[in-house]
Amino acid sequence: MLKRVFCLAMFAAMGACAPLECRAQQSSPEKAPQEKEQILWQKLEATINDADHHLDGVLGVAILDLSTGQRYLFHADEVLPTASSIKIAILAELYRQVQQGKLKFGDLYTLQQADLVGGSGIAEALTPGVTRLTLRDVAALMISVSDNSATNIIIDRVGMENVNALVDSLGLTHVRLRRKMMDLKAAAEGRENIATPREMMTLLEDLYRGKVLNKTFTEDFFKLTTYLRHEKEGGEAIIRIATAAYQMFDRLSRASEFGRVISPHDSSTP
Repeated sequence: MLKRVFCLAMFAAMGACAPLECRAQQSSPEKAPQEKEQILWQKLEATINDADHHLDGVLGVAILDLSTGQRYLFHADEVLPTASSIKIAILAELYRQVQQGKLKFGDLYTLQQADLVGGSGIAEALTPGVTRLTLRDVAALMISVSDNSATNIIIDRVGMENVNALVDSLGLTHVRLRRKMMDLKAAAEGRENIATPREMMTLLEDLYRGKVLNKTFTEDFFKLTTYLRHEKEGGEAIIRIATAAYQMFDRLSRASEFGRVISPHDSSTP
């Protein structure tokens, strides 16, 4: 377990966009971080600025150190398409319904041919009408490999309106699930899945602090949850920033008060 934990929410919108007034921001925590930590934050900011400079699109970033309260915000209040990040909200609603007893992770589902959509990876290799999966299996495919068919199955099971009701209850007015994965007709009609980086960061923080699920389900939620794939060019920028942020927090979690990393593990290498 990292002694320092963080929330990271990022989106990359490709194509033309109106000029943005929101700039990168930093808010000071109650106790100022040590100077060495601040240098690492500055280097992370430089990485983000460089990724933004080379991206032909709009990048939004929100990073929160849950241990100190320090945060980095870059275009954090811009409403942007979420790509696969909306699956975090879908997973949260699944866990909430299991916690309430409305669903069970062991409930079985038989994969249907109609379930298969583009970007499904593993699901496309399974046999429709024969393959039976538990809801936990389906959720694992949705998160671990960002399987779109699995995601749509979970959406049908928990209800799109319930996902939006959950984020509403947390005061997250810009996080919206409006369509299933790969529903290009809905996207063309303007029914896009959207959020702001700040609100997705807040959703992750609320989940971490137990405002959505009890302690057992909260721990299980984060043990299943991992990085989600995104569109290629924007995804490359997101991967670069996510990696830099993780490595910074990992170093901080293993370092002494003088800045020496005392753990044999090195997150910069496989």
